[in-house]
Amino acid sequence: MNKNICVFCSSSDYLADKYYEVAKDLGRAIGTSGNHIVYGGTSVGLMHAAAFATKESGGKVIGVIPELIQSKGLASDYADELLVTVDMKERKEVIREKSDAFIALPGSFGTLEEIMEVITLKQLGYHSKAIVFIDVDGFYSALKAQFDMQYQEKFANESFRKMYIFVDTVAYALDYINNYTGEDQITKWD
Repeated sequence: MNKNICVFCSSSDYLADKYYEVAKDLGRAIGTSGNHIVYGGTSVGLMHAAAFATKESGGKVIGVIPELIQSKGLASDYADELLVTVDMKERKEVIREKSDAFIALPGSFGTLEEIMEVITLKQLGYHSKAIVFIDVDGFYSALKAQFDMQYQEKFANESFRKMYIFVDTVAYALDYINNYTGEDQITKWD
């Protein structure tokens, strides 16, 4: 069964090649596995690299872009479906509704804000979808350490570790998503 896989990642065109290579690998893997990508709808950065590789590999590309960003001429011209939202809040809602799973590639403030929101919503019981961080060359090691500190100091229940996974490879990320059942879903007040 085809899945719509959301990819949160950088919109920067000024990153090291290793990040674009992983984004392209992810896009190719999404497309060749019969899945589709849901992403921020732009033609820049890792977002573009992942989406364009998905398209070239036979996957459907669903872009969701706010009017403000579209007005800057940054919208994808190859998306199979390009949805324009009023603002970022609506964009995130549409992305969540359209997606069956979430992957975070390296990114900055927006990427972290988006992936943290889907973790929080899962914690509260609003969804039970797979959440994956692809840790390119240790990019997310400090974030993982921060999460560990939250568990150590009892700010988060140890059972919440099951809500997401950090992986090193695209293959592991897709394998996790394709085999994910969500049966162990635990919410904050269970």
